[in-house]
Amino acid sequence: MLKKEYLFLVIMCVSLLLGACSDVTSSKSKEGNGTDKNTLTMSWPLDIGEANPHLYSPNEMFAQAMLYDPLVVYGTDGTISSGLAEKWDVTEDGKEYTFYLREGVLYSDGSKLTAENVKRNFETVIGNSLAHSWLEVVTIIDKVEALDELTVKVSLKEPYYPFLQELALIRPLRMLGDAGFPDSGNTVDGIKEPIGTGPWILKEADENHAVFIRNENYWGEKPPIEKVEVKYIADSQMRMMALEKGEIDLIFGSAQLMPSEFTTLQQNDKYVTKISDPLSTRILSLNTTYGVTKHKEVRLALQHALDRQTIIEHVLSGLEQEAHSLFAPGFPYSDIEIEKYNYDLKKAQQILDEAGWAMDEKTGIRSKDGEKLELLIAYNSSDQVHKAIYEYLQGAWKEIGVEVELVAEENQVYYARTKSGEYNIVMNDTWGAPYDPHMYLRTMLGEQQIGNYSLSGTDASGKLTEEITRVIRSTNEAERSSLYESIIQTIQQEAIFMPISYRQNYLVANDVFKTMTFSPQQFEVPTNLYEMK
Repeated sequence: MLKKEYLFLVIMCVSLLLGACSDVTSSKSKEGNGTDKNTLTMSWPLDIGEANPHLYSPNEMFAQAMLYDPLVVYGTDGTISSGLAEKWDVTEDGKEYTFYLREGVLYSDGSKLTAENVKRNFETVIGNSLAHSWLEVVTIIDKVEALDELTVKVSLKEPYYPFLQELALIRPLRMLGDAGFPDSGNTVDGIKEPIGTGPWILKEADENHAVFIRNENYWGEKPPIEKVEVKYIADSQMRMMALEKGEIDLIFGSAQLMPSEFTTLQQNDKYVTKISDPLSTRILSLNTTYGVTKHKEVRLALQHALDRQTIIEHVLSGLEQEAHSLFAPGFPYSDIEIEKYNYDLKKAQQILDEAGWAMDEKTGIRSKDGEKLELLIAYNSSDQVHKAIYEYLQGAWKEIGVEVELVAEENQVYYARTKSGEYNIVMNDTWGAPYDPHMYLRTMLGEQQIGNYSLSGTDASGKLTEEITRVIRSTNEAERSSLYESIIQTIQQEAIFMPISYRQNYLVANDVFKTMTFSPQQFEVPTNLYEMK
């Protein structure tokens, strides 16, 4: 009898346990496959960091954008609209901006947005100007004043027309609540809490995931979704499996999937896929101070030996649009007529022949005055797309007598090489909105800036330096347009960049969304605009 009673109890316990597990599994499945219309679950390859609004890596930009607001917002058509600042005035000389803050804006901890708080955020960023030396907006600010509770005046050292564009960046000039500042007052030391005015609040975070909940105090239109869970999944194959199992609803961004992986998912009717408009340009940067790429005729020949369409079709799975100009048409000041370098191997060979680069019939490699026509191309060993493009070019350029040495390096070694200029060609992207075109061109100047080795070895270096310096200080619209046209045409004539394609974002999702979209800023995931069925 005891044995029967014991067996009965065991069966009951197992049944209850299985029932509980079933309920948990059902609950998890419900959350994971998106049937809960109040929760969005997505993947991300990296931990979001502490989400400090004023610093860079390891803080992930999409999370910073979810939590913190800027004074002004960059729109899809390149216009600047109101953010935390409802309106603003600019003096005629372009050196003083007065911002009128919205009334009643609350931080996620319930504290008020004030002019003093905005001033504090600006000043902590300016106080760490060395960390932001790449960003002109930080170095150009002279003084920040709180005129009254909701009015802030920012004085510049000199006119700088992209001032508002750079205020719209995801970092570093977004607003942190006073209670989030460390005891030192300097956010370079870290923050106490990620307290923002944005549409989301960071509820929890660990080494596996982060959970954001809707900010019920949000001053703007509240997100339709109540919660966003971000699961950290480093491997693209694991992300695809998680989507298949319903453990996540969304994979967002071209950095999370190889082009071939996206097209595989795109062909599956089970998933919803979307591709954005062009967001930046995939380019090859030619070092004009190192080896054979010092010679303009070599740069011109390589331009005509670049088969963009083959790269797009076979390496990028047809996902990107062919690019001939440094910036996509539609970007500010970028609808400019340029001379295209069309794919033409005979013309490439003719240019080299006429310049005296003779072919060695035994090796198939050209040389001139004892200098071999050899390119050193370094790349990040973890970037499989760059590797595939370079391996294709290695074979293709051999046809015109160019020998290509590929060097795969760990990220830090590769980065050091690009700073030292010990390469002929590296892969680059322009930065997209709201950085392009002004910020990408500005970073071509100065010894510490990227792109320096693409510019300084050309005959037009002085002209480009002078015009780029002038254009970002100009307060005259007609003058700016004329200068940009001259700059972009000169860059094209000097053949210092080889645009390949216009990069786009893409997303893959389970069929649980009513509304999905992209942001004009490629590093932002606009989850506040997403709605589930």
